[in-house]
Amino acid sequence: MAALRLFGTDGVRGVAGDFLTADLALALGRAAAEVSPVAAPQALIVRDTRESGEMLEAALAAGVAAGGGHALLGGVLPTPGAALLLRRYGFDLAVVVSASHNPYRDNGIKFFGPDGMKISDEAESEIERLVSEPAQAEVPGRVREFHGAGGDYLRELESRFTELDLSGKRIALDCANGATYRVAPEIFRRLKADIEVIAASPDGRNINEGCGSTHLEGLIELVRGGGFDAGFGFDGDGDRVLAVDREGAVVDGDELIALAALHLRKAGRLPGGGVAVTVMTNYGFHSAMAGAGIEVATTPVGDRSVLAELMRRGWALGGEQSGHIIDTGFVPSGDGVAAALLTLEALGDGDLANRGAMEKLPQTLVNVTVADREAVKAADAVWKAVEEEGEKLAGRGRVLIRPSGTEPVVRVMVEAPDEDEAAEVTDRLVALVERELG
Repeated sequence: MAALRLFGTDGVRGVAGDFLTADLALALGRAAAEVSPVAAPQALIVRDTRESGEMLEAALAAGVAAGGGHALLGGVLPTPGAALLLRRYGFDLAVVVSASHNPYRDNGIKFFGPDGMKISDEAESEIERLVSEPAQAEVPGRVREFHGAGGDYLRELESRFTELDLSGKRIALDCANGATYRVAPEIFRRLKADIEVIAASPDGRNINEGCGSTHLEGLIELVRGGGFDAGFGFDGDGDRVLAVDREGAVVDGDELIALAALHLRKAGRLPGGGVAVTVMTNYGFHSAMAGAGIEVATTPVGDRSVLAELMRRGWALGGEQSGHIIDTGFVPSGDGVAAALLTLEALGDGDLANRGAMEKLPQTLVNVTVADREAVKAADAVWKAVEEEGEKLAGRGRVLIRPSGTEPVVRVMVEAPDEDEAAEVTDRLVALVERELG
């Protein structure tokens, strides 16, 4: 019988206590320890601030020990911190308990290998196979506290940004009541910034609730009226960030990556002279990079796809519009706190409101509910229309249609030189998709 499919695009995720139970977490921990090529693997376990995190952490630790491994409990730490500590201490495995930007009721479990990268599809499949099998380990391992994980992560940040002096900078931080609530304010203080922090009082249920990178309204209001140089909003597990300039305008991942690329290229720290982004990245980004002589590789949606492309090409910088920004020179994972500091490093004495790294084209995105999202692949009339509309926008914008990976929708995205043209093209394509697939 085929193994039950548990892993999605970012680990195992679902409603805590419903799909993601303590029993499942224990089985996953045991299977992960048994899959490890190392006998008695050392596994670091960290989590975000959800109320279900401690339960799942305990179950995972018990599972790792039952599988013959040794579980090290690192407590609350951003996802990239786990990847950094893996390499620093030579651990064999890291497990992050988090559902990222999802509401508190959800939780997730994702695994990282000793290289600091998420484990392979093959390893995930083997874990799924072993989840329902009886335990194999003859001798159980141990569960211990791992003290000082937050301090270790801060030292890594300080070492990377040792020359960054934020004296005189007034910065607002929205920590999403999540995993960055201690470390983000602390590193900005250590770098001498004048900070004000919101959403840094987690109670187990308020993670991402009206705050963080998916709900920037509070940060925008604070920055616009407070005389700040910039604001940064993190997500629940700290692997993504969006910014707000002093006028209250949102600066998305495309613009932050553009800033970083131009800065690192000028400093001679952009290996291979290229960046990797996804199909959702704004056309204006591509135009700006072409003008700067920086090569761009385009991948499917997902930070995992971006990282794979960076590894394949030997490049260092990439990310997504949503704020996953990867600098493999620091850590092979999106790191919201490091990306915020890299943004300020790139700006120097400049102003985020006058960033000038790229000119965004108006973008219209509509999710069209359909009976079968995969049917779009064979919808000839839709692809003919996409080709025709794309030809009209050639050199000025673009058209993208793709099925969602998780929802019964087809996403229609159009970028054009002005909002009216983008909206007109989108309306025509949405009507066609609804007629052909609705």
